[in-house]
Amino acid sequence: MTQNIQTHQLKKQNSFIEFLKKEIVLVIATVLAITSSLISTPKLSYIDFKVLILLFNLMIVVAAFKELKVLDNIAIGLLKKCNTYTSISFALIFITFIASMIVTNDVALITFVPLSIVIAKKANIDVLKIVIFQTLAANLGSSFTPMGNPQNLFIYSYYNLSPLDFFKITVPIVILAIVFLSTLILKDKKMKLNLDLSDVIIENKRDVILFSLLFGIILLSVFHIVDYKITFAVTIITVIILNKKLFKEIDYSLLITFIGFFIFIGNISTMDVVRSFMENILNSEKSTFISSILASQVISNVPATMLLSGFTGHFKELLLGVNIGGMGTLIASLASVISYKIYTGEFREKNDKYLRKFNLYNLLGLAIFVPIIYLFIF
Repeated sequence: MTQNIQTHQLKKQNSFIEFLKKEIVLVIATVLAITSSLISTPKLSYIDFKVLILLFNLMIVVAAFKELKVLDNIAIGLLKKCNTYTSISFALIFITFIASMIVTNDVALITFVPLSIVIAKKANIDVLKIVIFQTLAANLGSSFTPMGNPQNLFIYSYYNLSPLDFFKITVPIVILAIVFLSTLILKDKKMKLNLDLSDVIIENKRDVILFSLLFGIILLSVFHIVDYKITFAVTIITVIILNKKLFKEIDYSLLITFIGFFIFIGNISTMDVVRSFMENILNSEKSTFISSILASQVISNVPATMLLSGFTGHFKELLLGVNIGGMGTLIASLASVISYKIYTGEFREKNDKYLRKFNLYNLLGLAIFVPIIYLFIF
């Protein structure tokens, strides 16, 4: 009896530890929100419901595309035209790069990293570099659009930017990223390959069309053409009619994390000492740019964005800094953790090698991007 109780307690303890590992950012956001609320009274106005609704809408339609295997269908169709290691690398890395602009960096990696592993096994090639380059591609590609990643959507909404203003800031990152990624691929080994890939059949074409239309409406709301509240209602109704199971696919932990940081930032913004300290640190374009990169390395770029935005009006430098700051440490962008877990889950013995290569190429990326973008801004 005692042994059963101990076993049960051990399982609960292990489950709790696993939860902490998986949702560490959510836990931190919740603790910060609760702690700061003991010092300063929280207000509902601190929560940016527009950002939350836009995120929810995007996650719903992306979950639909994933279930309907739209991205897999496109990827396999493209890969069937490749017959060398270089061409396959280009295809896998740049489809991740482009997809991240539309369906976020997280989803691009969740979709295409497993596909890369399957293809690598069929072709008997080492996929380690391809996965690392895909991770770089997802983080850099997602920097281009407001819906590419959570920090972009937040900055775009928080500073009420126009689409033109936003793209004028992010275009240099994308251009530099294309050159950087292409150079990495072309410097890698060259060999002929013969792949036998099975077609991915889309069975429910009606839903693909309907969710594509919904995605178009959601993009119109992102670009301020359609009211986001109307889009939210249309999204809810569409999902209820077509596939209610999609509600289970939403990353609610990310939404709760945002709420936690909204409350925390709102609370500390009312504290004169904190506000004065933060505003002194972020009192110029240069300090905002450097601070956003450094903060991303330690607390990840989404929390860094939400923390720093409350104390600076230098949105251009913040936007560039947190996106470039997605390179560097493994936690600089939480999307990087996704590909790391997928790869090491399949190749446990290569954990250390992956981290060494990951750090090498990410630090190389930072060493190239920071000075070039710095010169571009200043």
